[in-house]
Amino acid sequence: MPGLFDEETDQQREPENAPDGPLADRLRPRHLDDIVGQDHLVGKDGTIGRMVAAGKLASIILWGPPGTGKTSLARLLADQTDLHFKAISAVFSGVADLKKVFAEAEMRLQSGKATLLFVDEIHRFNRSQQDSFLPYVESGTVVLVGATTENPSFELNAALLSRAQVLILNRLDATALTRLLIKAEKLEGKSLPLTTEAKEALIASADGDGRFLLNQAETLFSLNIKDPLEPTELAKILHRRMAVYDKDREGHYNLISALHKAMRGSDPQASLYYLARMLVAGEQPLFLLRRIVRFASEDIGIADPQALVQALAAKQAYEFLGSPEGELAIVQACLYCATAPKSNAVYKAQKAAWKSAKNTGSLMPPQNILNAPTKLMKEIGYGAGYSYDHETDDGFSGDNYWPEEMEPEHFYQPVDRGFEHKVRERLEYWENLRAEKAG
Repeated sequence: MPGLFDEETDQQREPENAPDGPLADRLRPRHLDDIVGQDHLVGKDGTIGRMVAAGKLASIILWGPPGTGKTSLARLLADQTDLHFKAISAVFSGVADLKKVFAEAEMRLQSGKATLLFVDEIHRFNRSQQDSFLPYVESGTVVLVGATTENPSFELNAALLSRAQVLILNRLDATALTRLLIKAEKLEGKSLPLTTEAKEALIASADGDGRFLLNQAETLFSLNIKDPLEPTELAKILHRRMAVYDKDREGHYNLISALHKAMRGSDPQASLYYLARMLVAGEQPLFLLRRIVRFASEDIGIADPQALVQALAAKQAYEFLGSPEGELAIVQACLYCATAPKSNAVYKAQKAAWKSAKNTGSLMPPQNILNAPTKLMKEIGYGAGYSYDHETDDGFSGDNYWPEEMEPEHFYQPVDRGFEHKVRERLEYWENLRAEKAG
């Protein structure tokens, strides 16, 4: 099925849903009020509600997770704005298909009928294919309704986005999914053979996907189950829905960002949750380890020098043990970093030093700290006046190490947390000692 409650691809919807069709198809909405979980869009004050009330529909991009009603919504928009509905999938359509669709829409417009062109998985069209929509959208030949599960900012042309309004569909919450089950039970004329706890488990297993939930419910209705099932019994009958997670898509970057920020925020519980989300969904453990190693330097640094040691030890342990045993070492490194004192002083120092180096990259260091491996270099003053710090009373000479054309800069400024508190005291001691020697 291409949509949550819809299967047709062209012409107007039949007045009655097929009585022997799939449950999700038989439950497809006939009115905008039947759409569940998207009141922010279809309500009277919602964007779509206002468009329908005004009788004028603009091109839109529907962005949301699977099973939230994107296709059904597009069908209803065509019905309620008196537009011809044409649906295509970017997975199966090419340039020739698009040319045919546009030609038909132009002919239809000449007879006074505009077209709502629904494009499922619109993000799968390449940039040039997306550009082909522009003249037909601008001329009003078609009202484009695109559906995507991916972030339009990354996947769609800026020119197309400027001509279409992006509307976000919510993941269906427990209330919306419960409403779907009530509708299903009413249509079937019987209750699901589940205890209250099992029904809650069924809803939770859908992970916000209405289509998946109704498919599971249809399986239960088809079985001859006499006594209500408990959650453990339900788990043996129905397959588990795999987490929505594409390792090269936005969900991947959302979760790794959440993991990094939870560790930075010193929340070990949330950090472990996002780590588990990614590992359970099949993320490569070494990708997570690379992020944790980076985190140890970027967000902890010298505030706890052991953080980097722990992260690298976790990498070594995982490479030695593999999955699943080695994943415990990843958990340990994650929790260590989440609970360690935080400092980005090293990170900020790097950025500042790199910027300074780009601006002053041709300046020579002072001659006293230059190496003099040849007689000529010694004669011209290389290394002259260098103080060997270990031979001074304090083990600190206080010499100047900056180019003569530069004032000393302070790239690294340790914080008062963790081990950097001691480092800060040490730097202040050396600064005072340098001032005394200079005086």
